[in-house]
Amino acid sequence: MDLEIIYAPAVTLAEAIRNKTLSAEEVVRAYLDRITRINPLLNAVVQRTDATAIAQARAADRAVASGSALGPLHGVPMTIKDNLDTIGVISTGGTQGRATFVPTQDATVVARLRAAGAILLGKTNTPELTLAFETDNLLYGRTSNPYDLNCTSGGSSGGAAAIIAAGGSPFDIGSDTGGSIRLPAHFCGIAGLRPTSGRVPRTGHILPPVGALDPLTQLGPMARFVGDLNLILPIISGVDWADAAIVPMPHNDPTHVQLKHLRVALHTNNGIIAPTAETVAVVRAAAQALKDIGMAVAEDRPAAIEQTAELWRGLFRSDGGATVQRLFALYGTTEPHPWLRPDPSSAAMAPVLAATMTEWHTQWGIFRNSMLAFMQGYDLILCPVCAFPAIEHGTSDDADKVEGFSYTKTYNLTGWPCVTVRCGTSPTGLPIGIQIVARPWREGVALAVAGYLETVFGGWQRSTAISAE
Repeated sequence: MDLEIIYAPAVTLAEAIRNKTLSAEEVVRAYLDRITRINPLLNAVVQRTDATAIAQARAADRAVASGSALGPLHGVPMTIKDNLDTIGVISTGGTQGRATFVPTQDATVVARLRAAGAILLGKTNTPELTLAFETDNLLYGRTSNPYDLNCTSGGSSGGAAAIIAAGGSPFDIGSDTGGSIRLPAHFCGIAGLRPTSGRVPRTGHILPPVGALDPLTQLGPMARFVGDLNLILPIISGVDWADAAIVPMPHNDPTHVQLKHLRVALHTNNGIIAPTAETVAVVRAAAQALKDIGMAVAEDRPAAIEQTAELWRGLFRSDGGATVQRLFALYGTTEPHPWLRPDPSSAAMAPVLAATMTEWHTQWGIFRNSMLAFMQGYDLILCPVCAFPAIEHGTSDDADKVEGFSYTKTYNLTGWPCVTVRCGTSPTGLPIGIQIVARPWREGVALAVAGYLETVFGGWQRSTAISAE
């Protein structure tokens, strides 16, 4: 196996295919072989498209040979999270009602990636309906972390993060409602971008528009390298005339960002749960690296941030679980995963008055306004992704873990762009990422800072916990 292929950035692969240094078929076969070797350990890829991928790679090579116009991802392989529709390939979203569902058209982001020349290798695992912080479902089972097989790869984009980190795919598209791109990227040591709400169409996603909570969910790229996030974001962004929430906002190029002029608010504790000592150390080291190049870094935290956990619970409980039950009815699921089964005795399932529901949404509006006012004084917030590195399978609902995920939920509530990049390692060898949060529509600023920190701290690192190549 050619290690340079399976661990190369997508940017490098695309250039090598265009220059005929590598053939698309050679690249696709290298990744398919890697999946064959490591997926039995990880259970990250749940549907494979080998024959189609090889045929498309050969067609891509013929296009190169003939001098045809080539897209920015021409011949580059990809995997796609199973919550996104892929034409002709079973797309379950992790729910049993869609166990045999084969879409007749691609999700918008998938169609755009294919049009740019990318080749689908397969679908990656997700918790049911993407609604969990670890990846496990009744159809395919659980996905393991390539740095410790006893640990989860996170959720909901856990299959994507695991296979990317292990060298089985250059990139994937994750979804993020409460941290589902950033948390798996942190747990698995890769890079992930949650764009501004309204940047990327969600057409063809397992979660259709879900009323007032719809703004929480956004799609974004996941890859080993920050430069690949830069490459993919413009391809998948923009109005598709199907998702009414999408805004035709221009991109700001990360290469044009003057790093030394940025103002950074740093916090290592959100006032809800204190992170581990190693997490604090990594975030502070990243902050020092930014200070060293002239950034103004201040210890500061939005006052509203401490409301995150309570506000989140109120918003998600305000409909008594009705939204999830409607989704099960829509997809014909009669046996949900235990995490999503209704519990009539639970306070979370109690019906609420319309006045209570509207009060929670009023508080959400006040929260967003307060957070935005804070950002008037800063270009970025630097903080943990989570209170801890990857955790053991089956523990994400434990009382001492739930609040640890509040660090990402804050920025779903605001809708702001966030990038996660690995900047350190725990004493047990688990990756530790940091969260870089920018102002609305300023993905380029967050990506520029993430790219710099990647050069300082090394970013993604090969795992020694899975079998040798």
